Amino acid sequence: MTKVGLVRYGTGDMVDLIVTDSSGPVMTRRTATALATSGDVLQLIRSGEAVTRADIGRVTGLSRPAVALRVGELLRRGLVVERADGPSTGGRPPVRLAFNASAGVVLAASVGASRTQLAVCDLAGEPLAVVEQEIDVERGPDVVLPLIMDIWADLLGDRPASDVWGVGMGVPAIVEFAAGRTESVRVMANWTGIAIPPLIRERFDVPVFVDNDVNVIAMGEHRKVYADRYDDLLFVKVSTRIGAGVIAGGGILRGALGAAGEIGHIPVRDGGGVLCRCGNTDCVDSVASATAILRDLRARGRDVSSLADAVALVRAGDAETMAVVRRAGRLLGEVVASAVNLLNPAVVVLGGDVVEAFQPLVSAVREVVYSRSTALATRSLRIERSALGPAAGIAGCALLAIDHVLSAEAVDAPR
Repeated sequence: MTKVGLVRYGTGDMVDLIVTDSSGPVMTRRTATALATSGDVLQLIRSGEAVTRADIGRVTGLSRPAVALRVGELLRRGLVVERADGPSTGGRPPVRLAFNASAGVVLAASVGASRTQLAVCDLAGEPLAVVEQEIDVERGPDVVLPLIMDIWADLLGDRPASDVWGVGMGVPAIVEFAAGRTESVRVMANWTGIAIPPLIRERFDVPVFVDNDVNVIAMGEHRKVYADRYDDLLFVKVSTRIGAGVIAGGGILRGALGAAGEIGHIPVRDGGGVLCRCGNTDCVDSVASATAILRDLRARGRDVSSLADAVALVRAGDAETMAVVRRAGRLLGEVVASAVNLLNPAVVVLGGDVVEAFQPLVSAVREVVYSRSTALATRSLRIERSALGPAAGIAGCALLAIDHVLSAEAVDAPR
């Protein structure tokens, strides 16, 4: 959530206006208090820092007429509602101001290599309608994007197009975030160089934001579960493929060109010389993903076609299957241990189909990380399974759009 802090200096009429979003501070300006805008006031109300007109005046230094003007604009636009349930100090209870999450909706799509979740969410990021669909992304954008947009239209039902404020999407590829352009030449090869936002805006004429799928999952997990405790989190997704999302200082760390978190192609020791789809050997993606686990089980004579088959073998006490799963966990742990040494997160969250299926894999990761990472990096480190599971992707996609369409700059933009 974008958050605005206004700090008064001495007794003068100047304040420092500090605007932060999910990536950290983005603007600081020394300005007159009268320039605190309607968008700034909305951020104070959304964050709970100011929930009455008196609160807004105290925090911003705005006069009562200036506060009334800005609050009136937010009320007219439906972004804020009034509630007469504030605590009384002896007289009439003050009218509380609350953000109106039902003022509009955002569309969310958490696209995986083989499974996609789509949703319509309110402006607080809460899903109003969700569907899961098996979509083969390798069919290309000409097939996949129209299918996604058709599903969104079905989920919207009778809602008018004007209710849609923005779109947030995560895709299993490297993404140049500013342009929403997929840049991976090894995964989703037929998407390479495709700028997704213009294609979606042809049908839904709203701001569109696209990021790597694990980045949005990491954002959803952090903001919904850990934001009040930790600013630094590493999310590792172990599914058909392996990737990571890094939360640093409270915001997504994308790197210079959007390639941060590509841990799937870090090589491991003793991988067995497995050729990875990237052309290198023994990448952790090629030895510890769901694809790798099923391949290794088949090589050992086990008749498995899905993770469910492997889970059944584990529950039946099959020693060979347990050995394969634990080995995958140890190899993954090598890479996670290096990431912990480099990033020093407060918490490592493991998610994805493989993590949901196999507790022994999680235990193996923990064992290796705590034994191979530095003592300082692991002193208070927590390694946990995802609390949200598949819902983290939808949450992150919704927040990706909401952070931008409800930023102070967007709210204040001419309409």
